Amino acid sequence: MIDHELIEHGGYFINPTVFADVDPQARIAREEIFGPLLAVIKARDFDHALDLANDTEYGLTGALYSRDIARLQRARAEFHVGNLYLNRKCTGALVGIHPFGGFNMSGTDSKAGGFDYLNLFTQAKSIAERL
Repeated sequence: MIDHELIEHGGYFINPTVFADVDPQARIAREEIFGPLLAVIKARDFDHALDLANDTEYGLTGALYSRDIARLQRARAEFHVGNLYLNRKCTGALVGIHPFGGFNMSGTDSKAGGFDYLNLFTQAKSIAERL
């Protein structure tokens, strides 16, 4: 639904869009896109789905819905994202309450609001001296 009042006053609106049957090597599948967009890639099985999900330079957020405890455990160990949501919606992190940050090109591997976040503002130094 387009907010015509917003558009009339200089605002912008992009309709939510679903792309089906996306090639796993397509740009839309390999880059981090922030917008109302869903790229659907069909996986052969759970192993293939994990391979597809991890075959990118990015790793901000991932989600899995499953009743299979073994798959949930595998996702914990093998789904390479900074924020993993299991059997719940994959949004809603609050800075200072829920640590949030991605892996690889999606962040510093540190979590804003997490115990290690302060280290981003420090600089490590190694000193070796022979007396």
